[in-house]
Amino acid sequence: MKRVYRLRRPDQFRRVRREGRSYTSPHLMLNVAAGRRQRIRCGFVVGKQFGAAVRRNRARRRVREAVRLALPSIVSGYDLVFVIRGVAVLSMPFSMLQREVEQLLRRARLWSEAPDAEALADARAPEHVTPGEGVGPDPAS
Repeated sequence: MKRVYRLRRPDQFRRVRREGRSYTSPHLMLNVAAGRRQRIRCGFVVGKQFGAAVRRNRARRRVREAVRLALPSIVSGYDLVFVIRGVAVLSMPFSMLQREVEQLLRRARLWSEAPDAEALADARAPEHVTPGEGVGPDPAS
């Protein structure tokens, strides 16, 4: 997730958690507050109950990727903090995690069916093309 889409300072997290509304699901909690910019910014929190830093970082990376893929469909102008509550986030299928993120965003009324063109371009992963691939006619045909 690009830096412009992230909350970085502790006071930013505190403001969202203090002023925002919260929505819960079995494994995640979402805090939403109106942003001061016309952009989505997200933060991710994992408690020490997950154990070692390796496990906490893995849980944070999985949720961050699910949110990154959903960015084009999120309404702009809000700051979001995702609190990872269940250790099951580490072992659940990624598609289920994506669905849970989408459900939270829908309950918060931040899900739009028509993705923003700029966010879509930013969220799209760069395609990897190996040398010689996709150049000229297909030799198999």
